[in-house]
Amino acid sequence: MGLLVVATFVAIAEIGGKRTAPGRDETGGQYEAIVASLSEVVRTPVVWAISFVGITALIGGSILLGVGSFGISEGLAGTLVTVAYLLVGLLLVGFVFLGAYFATRSRGLGNAHGVAAGTLATGAAFLVLVTVQLVVGVLG
Repeated sequence: MGLLVVATFVAIAEIGGKRTAPGRDETGGQYEAIVASLSEVVRTPVVWAISFVGITALIGGSILLGVGSFGISEGLAGTLVTVAYLLVGLLLVGFVFLGAYFATRSRGLGNAHGVAAGTLATGAAFLVLVTVQLVVGVLG
């Protein structure tokens, strides 16, 4: 949340510092340069492959250390399994939010519409999880 607030203030300061309307200045600023370089990195397939292998190794390794008998304490083993559950949950939330966001953006709507759709989809998934937990008890 802190990074989001800082990015918002940077974007507002960058827009407020321009004499022309946003989007009409061809020179751009530091914010546009950072966004352009990050978008180039994100669109690289090697980055996606390395990220996938890294996340898979992290989740698989923490599960393996948590349930295996490698001589680590029970408290640490339980913590590793909890970390793996949190990582999988974070991935699922990310897929739900970003899926709704990009689906909305691909239909020609703006960023605000995408964030609203992502938030709505994430909130609906959370409500379903709470309902299933109360009825069935899927979480410990």
